[in-house]
Amino acid sequence: MRSLLDFKVPDFKFPKFKMKNIEKIDVLAEEVKKKGKTKEYKPGDPIPEPKRYNTMQEVFEDVTEKYKDNVLITEKFDHKGKFEDITYGKFREDVIGLGTGLIEYLGLRDERVVIISETTYDWYVSYMSMLCGVGIAVPMDKELPANEFENLVKRSKAKAIIYSKRKKELIDKVRENLPEVKYFIEMYSDKELNEKDVGFETVKNIGLKLYENGNNALLSTKIDKDEFKILIFTSGTTSASKGVMICNRNLTENVYACGCYVYLTEKDRLFSVLPLHHTYESTIGFLYPFSVGASVAVCEGLKYIVPNLKETNPTALLAVPLLIESLYKKINQNIKKSGKSTLVNSMIYVTNALKGVGIDIKRKVFAEILDNLGGKLRIIVSAAAPIDKKIGKWVEEIGIEFLQGYGLTETAPIAALTPEADTRIGSVGKAVTCAQLKIKNPNEAGEGEVLIKSTTLMLGYYEMEEETKKVIDEDGWFNSGDIGYLDKDGYLYITGRSKNVIVTANGKNIYPEEIELLLGKIPYISECMVYGKGEKEELVVSVKVIPNYEYIAENVKENMTDEEIYNLIWDEIKKLNKSLTSYKAIKYMEIKKDAFEKTTTMKIKRYAELKKDKENNKK
Repeated sequence: MRSLLDFKVPDFKFPKFKMKNIEKIDVLAEEVKKKGKTKEYKPGDPIPEPKRYNTMQEVFEDVTEKYKDNVLITEKFDHKGKFEDITYGKFREDVIGLGTGLIEYLGLRDERVVIISETTYDWYVSYMSMLCGVGIAVPMDKELPANEFENLVKRSKAKAIIYSKRKKELIDKVRENLPEVKYFIEMYSDKELNEKDVGFETVKNIGLKLYENGNNALLSTKIDKDEFKILIFTSGTTSASKGVMICNRNLTENVYACGCYVYLTEKDRLFSVLPLHHTYESTIGFLYPFSVGASVAVCEGLKYIVPNLKETNPTALLAVPLLIESLYKKINQNIKKSGKSTLVNSMIYVTNALKGVGIDIKRKVFAEILDNLGGKLRIIVSAAAPIDKKIGKWVEEIGIEFLQGYGLTETAPIAALTPEADTRIGSVGKAVTCAQLKIKNPNEAGEGEVLIKSTTLMLGYYEMEEETKKVIDEDGWFNSGDIGYLDKDGYLYITGRSKNVIVTANGKNIYPEEIELLLGKIPYISECMVYGKGEKEELVVSVKVIPNYEYIAENVKENMTDEEIYNLIWDEIKKLNKSLTSYKAIKYMEIKKDAFEKTTTMKIKRYAELKKDKENNKK
C-alpha cells in the first residue's frame, strides 16, 4: 500500500535550553530523599492483571458506562481554536447512533464499509461502530492515489465509504467507477440522503432516534470473537499489498497482552500522531487506552507535534524511529547551541549514579526538556523499524521510559513488547502473554527467521489461500520474514528482513538494516537505503543517501557543491567501512535528490526503489 511518498520530518522548533534545574541538583536529591516512597506506580512495580474480554463490543459496553464522564478524545477542530474534549458518554451515544443508522437506515448490516480520512473523532466513531456489530471495517490509507484506492475498494467488495471532507476530491474521482458502492457518507456533514450521498450526522441522528425509541440493533448483535470483522491492507514494503483478515479475538488479545506488560490507567493520555488505518495506532494507540478509560489527544499534523504536545500534556507517545530520532537530534542541537552539552552529559552521568542508589531525580533535573514535550510524557514506545540504541538510552536518561514493540499487521499488531519491569534497549521485547516466538533454522550466531504463534494472529489473507499457506504452517506458526535471535531470557532482537537480505557470490548474507543503523550515526546523513547493486557474481554493497543539508550548512559550510557534499559523506563511509567485515563494506554511494517512497510507518519501500533503478537502467 502506497503512503507518504514525500514524507519529510518537520523542522521541530525548540527554544534555547537554560537547564536551570541542573544547578539545583543537591536540593532536588534531598527533596526526593525526604519525600520517600509514594503510592504512585513506578516501573518495576507489579502490574495488576488487566480484565480480559472476548469482543470489542464487550469492551465498549463496559468502559463507556464505567468511564462515561472521562475525556476520551481531545481534538482541535479549528487550528485557530482550542482542543475540545469529548467524553466516553458522548462517544457511546455517537457510536450507537451511527451504528444503528448504518444498520437500520442504510441497510448495511454485515456489509464491508471503507473508512478513509485523517485522524479525527468521526474516524474513531466509525471504526467502533463497525467493531460493535455493523459489519466488516475496511480502514484505508488516506494517502492512496485514486487508482490504488479504487482497486482496493473493489477488492474489498465494499458497499459504503465513510470519508472526510479532505478526501471528497478523491471520492469524486472514483465514484463513477464504483457502481457496487451504495453509499458515500461524508464526515461532519448533515446532508440529507440524495441518491448515494448522505451526511454522517444525518445517519447518526436518525440512528439515535431509532435507538431512543427502543431499537437496539447494534448492541443486540451477537458477535463471534473469531469471525472476520476487519480487513486491513498491508503496506507492502517488499511486495504488493495483501488483505489481512482480523477478528475481535485478535484485538482483545492485543489489548490484554499490552496491559500485562505496560501499565496504563484512566489518568493517562496517549498522543496520536501515526495514521489510524495502521494496526499499531488503531489497536495500541486507541483500543488499549480506551479499554482502561484513558484519553487520546489527536495531533493536528506532523508540523504541529511540538506545540500540540505542550497543549495536551500526554503521558505516552507511540512513534516510529524516524520521529523519535528527529526529536532527539533537534533537542540535542538546541542544547549544543545553548552551550549546555557538557553540563547535560555530566548530569546524565550523575543522575544515573543517583538512580542506581534509589534516588531518581531525572524528571526534575531535565524538566526543561520534558516541558517542551508536554511535561507529563512518561512513556515512548518505538516500533515498526530498528532504532539506534543510543537514542533509546538517551530517552531513558532524561527520565522517560523507552519501550519497544514488535509485530506485523498479520498479528494485529503486537507479538513482542518490552515489559516495563525489565526494559532492554536494543531488544524489541519478549513474546507477549498470548504469543510464542522461535527462530527457524538458526545459524551459528543464533539468527534465523522469526516464527510467531499467537492468538493475535490473523485469520488469513483475504481471497489468497495459497499466500496464507505460504506463511502459516500446519502447526499454526507464522513465518514473519524478519531475521532475528532470542537471548537466554527470551528477549527478541531483530537484525534484518529476509526479503531484503543481500547474498554475496560466496554465500555470505548481509542484512541492510544492520548497516543502515551504523550509517544513521553519521550526522551528515538524513536517510539512507543499503542494497545490492548488480548481479550476484558482481554484487556490490551500495547505498542511496539523502544528505542532512541543514546540519551540513550549520556545522561544516554553507552552499557546498554536490561534489563537496558527496566527498564529505563518502569520507565518513570509508571510516565506517574499516569497522565492518570486508564483505559488508560499502563500495558504491549515490546521493538521492528526491524523497524515498515510504509506507505509512515511514519504512522505505525497497522494492519500489529498486524497481525504479531497473527501469532507469533499461532507458
